[in-house]
Amino acid sequence: MSFKTVLAMIGNTEPTADLARAMEIATELEAHLSVAVIGLAVPANMGDYPAGTVWLDQRDGDLRLLDGIEKQAARACETNGLSFDVDVIYAEGVFVSEEIHRRALYADVVVIGDGVRSDPVLTRRIVDGGVFEARRPLLLTPKDRKTTLKPQRMLLAWNSRAEAAQAAREALDMMIWAEEVHVVLVDPDSSYWVSGGEPGADIAAYLARHGVEVVVEQLASGGRPVEEVLQRHALEIDTDLIVMGAYGHSRLRERIFGGVTASILRESRFPVLIAR
Repeated sequence: MSFKTVLAMIGNTEPTADLARAMEIATELEAHLSVAVIGLAVPANMGDYPAGTVWLDQRDGDLRLLDGIEKQAARACETNGLSFDVDVIYAEGVFVSEEIHRRALYADVVVIGDGVRSDPVLTRRIVDGGVFEARRPLLLTPKDRKTTLKPQRMLLAWNSRAEAAQAAREALDMMIWAEEVHVVLVDPDSSYWVSGGEPGADIAAYLARHGVEVVVEQLASGGRPVEEVLQRHALEIDTDLIVMGAYGHSRLRERIFGGVTASILRESRFPVLIAR
């Protein structure tokens, strides 16, 4: 798909760096940049008056900080000649997810950097509202690698599930123009009802019909976590972008036990496009 509206989520940690990477993406795509400066509000204390005063003081301080980041973001976007809008989202947890959901409905891709990813609670709210509710792809932009949505070499993490298929469709335009797409399966199940006798063959044929240059690779984990295998292989092939589906298990199970996507959200050193 064509990305013409980029929704950047900016927190109060490393906002300048996160914004800079989002502006690079919007500039590359010649897209409109919608910036959401997000703060998670502490629930109101229902106790005595002094405790309420402390809560009000914290809320006032949080809003002043976010307002300053909002003004800084607007100046930076204007200086760089971008089409943009900037807004502040400040609310308690579930309401933040609802606000993100509402804004993400009118965006093509949601972008977060390392500053936001350093806050697991805020990251979870963005995933809930943007990926699960609005069904928009999420782009991770790590500071140690250049992020591009015009990649030359891509890695598609494949497991024959609907989430991976949706991620492939979201990234199809990019894969068509890429020089090479590595379809990577870790410990693939070759049973008929899962991946078939030749895991990866079906998705490779599908992509090839669109003109994608495909390389299928079946990797053994050797007992290592899948996310570690994927990232190590991404380094070996020097990929520009990892594409993967969000959450193979139930959301409740992911919350309790973690999973591949949760680990990638926390730790990936590569740009990753995640879709549901």
